[in-house]
Amino acid sequence: MKFARVKPLDAILATAEKKSLHRSLGALQLTLFGIGCVIGTGIFVLTSAGAQKAGPGLMLAFAIAGAICIVAALCYAEIAAMIPVAGSAYTYTYSVMGELLAWTVGWALVLEYAVAASAVSVGWSGYFTGTILNEFLGVSLPPWLAAGPLALGGAPGGLINLPAMVIALLVTWLLMIGTSESAKVNAVLVAIKVTALTIFIILTLPKAEMSHFNPFLPAGVFGGFGSGIGAVGAAATIFFAYVGFDAVSTAAEETRDPQRNVPIGLVGSLLICTVFYILVAAGAIGASPSGGQPIMGPGGIPFPAGSEELARQCALPQYSQWLVCSNEALAHVLREIGFSSIGNMLGIAAFVALPSVILILLFGQTRIFFVMSRDGLLPEKLSTIHPKWKTPYIVTALTGIVVAIAAAFLPVGQLADIANAGTLYAFMMVAIAVMMLRKAEPDRPRKFKTPALWLLGPATIAGTIFLFLNLPFEAMIVLPVWGALGLVIYYLYSYRHSHLGQGRVEVHETEIEEIAPPIPGVDDRAPHRGLPDQT
Repeated sequence: MKFARVKPLDAILATAEKKSLHRSLGALQLTLFGIGCVIGTGIFVLTSAGAQKAGPGLMLAFAIAGAICIVAALCYAEIAAMIPVAGSAYTYTYSVMGELLAWTVGWALVLEYAVAASAVSVGWSGYFTGTILNEFLGVSLPPWLAAGPLALGGAPGGLINLPAMVIALLVTWLLMIGTSESAKVNAVLVAIKVTALTIFIILTLPKAEMSHFNPFLPAGVFGGFGSGIGAVGAAATIFFAYVGFDAVSTAAEETRDPQRNVPIGLVGSLLICTVFYILVAAGAIGASPSGGQPIMGPGGIPFPAGSEELARQCALPQYSQWLVCSNEALAHVLREIGFSSIGNMLGIAAFVALPSVILILLFGQTRIFFVMSRDGLLPEKLSTIHPKWKTPYIVTALTGIVVAIAAAFLPVGQLADIANAGTLYAFMMVAIAVMMLRKAEPDRPRKFKTPALWLLGPATIAGTIFLFLNLPFEAMIVLPVWGALGLVIYYLYSYRHSHLGQGRVEVHETEIEEIAPPIPGVDDRAPHRGLPDQT
């Protein structure tokens, strides 16, 4: 499965050493980074959509998506510890399967992060205009400033979604001024989210009624190929909420002792978030009078989440208070069971917390661009490091501007399924890379080894394909179309400018001595590179 231009692993490590990012993150910060992205998107944004697809089976959907992500994370942990550089799945593929497939993975990750960051920016805008401005300040933002030209379902919208644009640009500025600073802000936001969700669980689980879980699977387990419904269809959608752990691996090059800390951040954040998801879903469904049941259409099939048909049903008095019709599901449940003030506070927590999701998504996007630029597949100017901030400020600024424009003018709020298509492809390629690398370089030291790789590797591949085939057909078709566009760019520009294609491989005797297995720790490398000692 190898294509031409496979970049040697030692060359990748040497390139990172020559033009590296500042190492400032520890295991706790990495875990918080993962939690910051995972907890927020799924719980605060996708709970209603998931319930419309699966009903109470949303709990099973979270478990399915979480299980697939955990086995994928174990594959990520081994290869991220071996290759502690920026670039995530793109870099791993480059070292094993070659430049062409690496480009396709990097291009898929662009789809994942950019669409997701824009979507969450739009979600934050909804909390800002609804909960903060309307509920607490009594201010109504003019409609033409609160939505882009196309609103949900293609209905007429406004002129520009100004709040979404502003939050995307503010988060971009925060990322530009420094990774460590961003991590500190993110730690505060994660604490707010975890506290809010813990309170939600404590208040709702005692009021849960077993009758609300019946029927548990109103749309069944499998909704059918390309339908996007049922427990598996919901799992394919809320998989979007688990992409935070992928962003953890993109921070490997900015991590102290990455061989130890990256696996901890990957697996730790996923385990914590999966438990939170299932408990919160149980509380929301059990305490809600509607029980999280979907609104059924003709033939006993749920109306598609986010569709015009569902919006019309939700406008009817008998459905208006249903969980699946709420844009702020968790706050809605608390209001229904008599905790209105706490529900409003949870809405504020979501408003405060969602920027951390945007932060991690933009962080991942810029680091993918950074390493592709460093390899010559994108203009090298993009990988310039700011002398004071120690961040790739040019690519960060450009990415933030594009995401802000998309959030301001495009109907990106329902594109989680599209983002998932790129994510699932990248996860599959990582599992393949781990298995190939285990066979190609069995003697290379591995500080973390995926247990039972013979089982977990194929399980990851099968799981990602399984979820992909349960996405809505429209989302599935986007990936090959996007990939075809990427191949055009690759052959027009990247193929000719590739450093590897030009024979510019950064492997020298002194560098090999410093980075060859076992890979020295950060503290050992710092004096040789003029970097500050991180101890």
